[in-house]
Amino acid sequence: MFYKIKTEVKNAFVENKSAIIASAFILFISLILGYVFAPSLHSYLNPVVDDLTNKVETGVVQLTFKDIFINNIMIVLQMFIYGSFFCISALILAFNGFFVGYYTAISPNVLQSIVLIVPHGIFEFSSCILACASGFILFNFIYRLFKTFLKEKERKFIDRLFYSYEVNFDKLLQAFIILLIASILMVIAGVIEVYLTLPIGKFFLSYLS
Repeated sequence: MFYKIKTEVKNAFVENKSAIIASAFILFISLILGYVFAPSLHSYLNPVVDDLTNKVETGVVQLTFKDIFINNIMIVLQMFIYGSFFCISALILAFNGFFVGYYTAISPNVLQSIVLIVPHGIFEFSSCILACASGFILFNFIYRLFKTFLKEKERKFIDRLFYSYEVNFDKLLQAFIILLIASILMVIAGVIEVYLTLPIGKFFLSYLS
């Protein structure tokens, strides 16, 4: 059983390496562009920062594990579900990358911001990359499903549908495997952000100051 699960997970990563690399590239580039072009993005992203700050200060958004996890897992699920439309997953990932890059650039102390982002960011960014990739894989499944369905013209409608599903089921399974791992990483990111980010940040900043 364990060997089978291990094999499925390995296949999910190996067979969809291009989707994962593409997602990582999107996030990396958007982070850099968000930081470099922060002045140009001010009118677009500063209202988002102000709104988030206001919600935290008024208690609408609380920095608890529950709130942070719900917010982040919703982003993960959006990238997966919107993967049906392919590019929307990439847009959600890119927006988050732009936002983090912009937020870091406008921070009074860039080094402090980076130190406070990195501990949970390692897991959160990895989760977002995999979530976006799972959306791409879901799109690939849907594309292959229709492609197979249209090719099998000699079969009856219901038979064509079931056959297409069975032939391409591996892609759907892989999409859910990647999504599950993305969700697990987001749980870890939430725990670190709430309970460990500040102690870790203070520890490193004490040596860097």
